[in-house]
Amino acid sequence: MTGQLECSPLDVRHDGFLDLVPRGARPRRLMSGAAWTEGPVWVPEGDYVLFSDIPNDRLLRWSESQGGSVALQPAGFMNGHTLDLDGRVICCEHGERRITRLEPDGSVVALAERYGGRRLNSPNDVVVKSDGTIWFTDPPYGILSDREGHKAESELGDNYVFRFDPVEGELTVATDLVEEPNGLAFSPDEQLLYVSDTSAALRSEGGNHHIVAFDVQGGRYLANARVFAEITPGIPDGFRVDVHGNVFTSAGDGIQVFAPDAKLLGKILIPETVSNCVFGGPDLTRLYITATSSLYAIDLTTQGAVRRPLEKGG
Repeated sequence: MTGQLECSPLDVRHDGFLDLVPRGARPRRLMSGAAWTEGPVWVPEGDYVLFSDIPNDRLLRWSESQGGSVALQPAGFMNGHTLDLDGRVICCEHGERRITRLEPDGSVVALAERYGGRRLNSPNDVVVKSDGTIWFTDPPYGILSDREGHKAESELGDNYVFRFDPVEGELTVATDLVEEPNGLAFSPDEQLLYVSDTSAALRSEGGNHHIVAFDVQGGRYLANARVFAEITPGIPDGFRVDVHGNVFTSAGDGIQVFAPDAKLLGKILIPETVSNCVFGGPDLTRLYITATSSLYAIDLTTQGAVRRPLEKGG
């Protein structure tokens, strides 16, 4: 199923929203038929987007020229994805409870599976910093049942945000202050790391549905945690940041856009619960949105922030 939405999809809360999203912009439904879509990543080398259909244990692919297809099945109950500094896809696997890398020949290389000799919970979302380190969240969602992984007890007994150094092979805890960490993204200058806490997703009452901002100290540690924004309806399952530092986050009613000062600028309304998003297209001005059963896209007038390798000696 494809097509442009007929309803007015923009809920403007501040004039600055229209500097990012053109008034006449409309989301297009590009692909449908999934059980729960998640973890989109734009692959510029092939001009396509990859995303997960977690309960069906498959990795899907969509491109303007070829449409939709299955890229990998089984796929280890993959969730979030990102690119490393060499353009390779980094994956969060619920099934094998690990972080992996997809090689150009289609092989899968395990990067991080254990911390202190114990298996990870179920890596959920992942970002790469300009120094090449891999930061990911590890909540329990993939081990709570067999729907999005394999039911099991947590060996860690807690939920962490991890930092993995692929050169040293070192896995360290960046913070344990988020109850159930989910989505994450760096600010454009990498001085901040935003991490969502979505414990409300598993509770009928109470729980958290906010994004926490941390200061990144020494490029390694997270400090000075504070609530950046409360998301309602729904939860901030996944999000991305544009070049100006605006946060485009998932919610129950679509994509909510927050300025760096946490002001709600507006919403891109989607008729399905949104899980995540990623900037793509040749100039990173198209926002791809994973929402329940479908993949959507909308063209913007802002660009996604990009991680570039640090200069030598920098």
